[in-house]
Amino acid sequence: MSKQVVARYQDGRVVKGTSMDVDPNKPVFHVKPEGGPALEVRMGDLKALFFVRSLQGNPARNDAQTLDPADPRSRGSTLVRLGFADGETLTGLSIGYPPKKNFFFILPVDPQSNNVRVLVNREAVTSMEKVA
Repeated sequence: MSKQVVARYQDGRVVKGTSMDVDPNKPVFHVKPEGGPALEVRMGDLKALFFVRSLQGNPARNDAQTLDPADPRSRGSTLVRLGFADGETLTGLSIGYPPKKNFFFILPVDPQSNNVRVLVNREAVTSMEKVA
């Protein structure tokens, strides 16, 4: 089954499309943009890969940044805030903290976010902190 993804590169490029072969343990995968041929994406070039509900998203929506204490996703996870070189910050739930692998998943704090989950390249992270 294909997944809708937004690949955000460390150099600022963005590619939106579908992918069927994302594997954090492999160096490359492919994204097929709407109306175009599949592109090879190198994991090491990414800042993060966003698995999304919609490729259009809603730019006017502001996701919640605080966790609802009753959210069952919080059980067994750690709330973390990540900072990137471009100034973006991302707050989400991590299963393992600190992450031990070069690529790790976080879940958005807001369960209604367009992002379903995010695969983060640890090399692109400039700061990482546990949120109390």
